Amino acid sequence: MTRLFADPSRFSEDQLRGFAAAYSEHVTRVPGGVVRTRPLRPGQVAVVVGGGSGHYPAFSGLVGSGLAAGAVVGNIFTSPSSRQAESVARAADAGGGVLYCFGNYAGDRMNFGMAQARLRDAGIDTRTVLVTDDVASAPAERSGERRGIAGDFTVFKVAGAAAEEGLGLDAVEAAARHANAATYSFGIAFAGCTMPGADAPLFTVPDGKMAIGLGIHGEPGVEDADMADAPAIARILVDRLLAERPATAGTRVAAILNGLGATKYEELFLLWGHVAEALAAAGLTVVRPEVGELVTSLDMAACSLTLMWLDEDLERWWCAPADAPGFRRLPLPEAPAQPRALPEAVLEAQVAAGDESSRGAAATVLAALRALQAALHDAAAELGRIDAVAGDGDHGRGMTKGVDAAVRAAERAGSRGAGARSLLSAAADAWADEAGGTSGVLWGVGLRALAQELGDTGPVDGVRVAAGARAALDAVTSLGGAKPGDKTLVDALAPLVDAFTAGVGRREDPVAAFELASAEASAAAESTAALTPRLGRARPLAERSVGTPDAGALSLALCARTVAGLFAK
Repeated sequence: MTRLFADPSRFSEDQLRGFAAAYSEHVTRVPGGVVRTRPLRPGQVAVVVGGGSGHYPAFSGLVGSGLAAGAVVGNIFTSPSSRQAESVARAADAGGGVLYCFGNYAGDRMNFGMAQARLRDAGIDTRTVLVTDDVASAPAERSGERRGIAGDFTVFKVAGAAAEEGLGLDAVEAAARHANAATYSFGIAFAGCTMPGADAPLFTVPDGKMAIGLGIHGEPGVEDADMADAPAIARILVDRLLAERPATAGTRVAAILNGLGATKYEELFLLWGHVAEALAAAGLTVVRPEVGELVTSLDMAACSLTLMWLDEDLERWWCAPADAPGFRRLPLPEAPAQPRALPEAVLEAQVAAGDESSRGAAATVLAALRALQAALHDAAAELGRIDAVAGDGDHGRGMTKGVDAAVRAAERAGSRGAGARSLLSAAADAWADEAGGTSGVLWGVGLRALAQELGDTGPVDGVRVAAGARAALDAVTSLGGAKPGDKTLVDALAPLVDAFTAGVGRREDPVAAFELASAEASAAAESTAALTPRLGRARPLAERSVGTPDAGALSLALCARTVAGLFAK
């Protein structure tokens, strides 16, 4: 939802005023849009782009050296008027003529067409290149009817670079047409966008579905499909574009993985990893890919993939420097960067071979970790819900990531004959590395302290486990600074350790002692509901937390019960 506005009817004007104030070294406001603050060279072709607002950095953010000379800015998702298009072109013209470049939409064609006619009547040579990259909007045999989406950017970039080289209007127009003919885009939406002041999106995507073939003016896709994971979405995007591969295309492509407003950079980077693999598997070389937001649609949750099939000229223009508020490209280095030769992994846990007794104990530790893995995955959603009451809701996810990594590391160590200490130390380090956050590091330091007491030689008896448990508690409290009553995992860990070590000290059966201790830990964890947090992320929302147990204490108690149940079998 678009939440920041004054008068919704003046959203376009207001945002443009702020944009020009923020980037005054790049752009200057003129009636209808913006032009470069630094004028073009006399005789340089003025590439003027434009369309409705709501697509930043298209179109105003692409005004700058190596890109557009001006941008015409209409209302949200609405074509600018012919007067606006004429005004910006007149302000941008440096005597070399004007090239209008915009997406293939009826309102834009009419308004820019009227402006072109008036400019020609005034003696300003003006041409138009429509962008028609969206393969979902019309079949290949009617490619001229296709609309422009994120491929706008590749065509603008080529036209701007050709103009910057000093080419004449005929050549710049030809370059833009060549780029358009080589550019193909395809998109998928997950949720619609909401206009300023509106209380509902322009369209919705059914739960569990994704809209195939999005538009950038709030249009829904051409069909709905079941929601897929990132690898599957990457294949959909790549396969659809490869199906349109021109017969004369080579193996080098420019690529844009574009977010449309609410699909953010980490998600796009994750998806790009799968897209890049698919393109490489198809034998393609990607030249200077762009991953990010280049043509958006307010707050639409969506992504699109654009490929431009390169030849020598298109690659030169694609790689040419540019400097605009919404896009900057530095010159290519004289010598291309070569991948660094990295040393072999230095963080692999050092595994000491254990004697026969310790290897048996290591097998038991691995069995316990696998049991914890199953239990934590079953409880992950509930732990996340509890954590979200006064925290960030990631505890269940963090615990499952940590235990998954611990099991993998323990299995590797076990396959190398590790003793109990080495196997659990490897698991502890992996847990801390993968889980991250407070709970990750605390579990890592606690398990590592326990591991040191288990050793890689000799049998592991109740005395060694009790000593390890005490060492784990000391390590956790020393590192985290928590004490009983602070509403943390220590509220469950301390009674667990105290009860177990007391039982071992009385020479009770260790398994029975641990079972009783795990029950005390569970009761203590539940009793944290009455506490007010004094540490961690929950502290600023302390009152909200009262009445809900601490997620860290609950997960520790769950782990204790799981191990107790395993040993009691």
